[in-house]
Amino acid sequence: MASIFFSMASLSMHDRLPPTPAIPDSARIFPEGSCDTHFHVFGDAREFPLIDERSYTPAPASMADYWAAFGPVGVERCVLVQPSVYGRDHSLLKRMLREAAPGSMRGVAVIFEDTSEREIEELHALGVRGARCNALFSGGVSAASLRAIADRIAAFGWHLQLLVDVEHDPDLVPRVTATGLQVVVDHFGHPAPGATPQGPGLANLRALLAEGRAWVKFSGAYRLSASACATDPAVIPLAHALARANPERILWGSDWPHPGIDARATAGSELAGALRAWLPDGDLRQVLVRNPTQLYWNH
Repeated sequence: MASIFFSMASLSMHDRLPPTPAIPDSARIFPEGSCDTHFHVFGDAREFPLIDERSYTPAPASMADYWAAFGPVGVERCVLVQPSVYGRDHSLLKRMLREAAPGSMRGVAVIFEDTSEREIEELHALGVRGARCNALFSGGVSAASLRAIADRIAAFGWHLQLLVDVEHDPDLVPRVTATGLQVVVDHFGHPAPGATPQGPGLANLRALLAEGRAWVKFSGAYRLSASACATDPAVIPLAHALARANPERILWGSDWPHPGIDARATAGSELAGALRAWLPDGDLRQVLVRNPTQLYWNH
């Protein structure tokens, strides 16, 4: 499969992403109605300023770049996630949601304890269905604020999305589920490379999946890989353990354009193909169509 290499650390704010290799129509991998539940866009920093306390500086990455990468493999719907580098400013997220084709996009915002009710209402009307806590990168919401944020979003039926290392605090996700909200955990639970499904944090996550009290995104596999590779075979046992816990609570995300990490940037077909290896029963339709429809479009 075609693939390209680049270092996010080497790109300035005005550089472009490398061009996406052309993918023939025959490379469609995903079923009709498939959804990528985790990607980002980055605008020109002169129009959409980055916060000073950010952990990385991304290159511009547009919706046209995104669809060129994942439209050919069969992605038809997507969930745009607010990145930490914009902090409280949802201007770019709002613009993308307004410009999206009807029914094609949902969003996940960053809500703080003092975010106004008016702002939350506007985001909801545009298609936002979740609030993200990013405890790993500067500029995000801290785990200590989650109870207050849960109270702010409960009336809208949103979920809480957590970017945390479940092994660093094994009881965090169970504590958050006690708020009564749906909880989505990014990037397989984001354990360190070499983690096994038997670790206490991952064991708790598997139990919550089995009970239907949490969701997990199969995304950012290179963040768990010592070689920063999305198709690292070492990730497969973890993916299988999570999927077997409850395939009805698994989501897929490209994590495009792979921000904040010196990783290999793969063609859409390679990232999409990796999902087949991660699902022990190969049920792409459950993960790519039914599950995101339930979480993002059924309310």
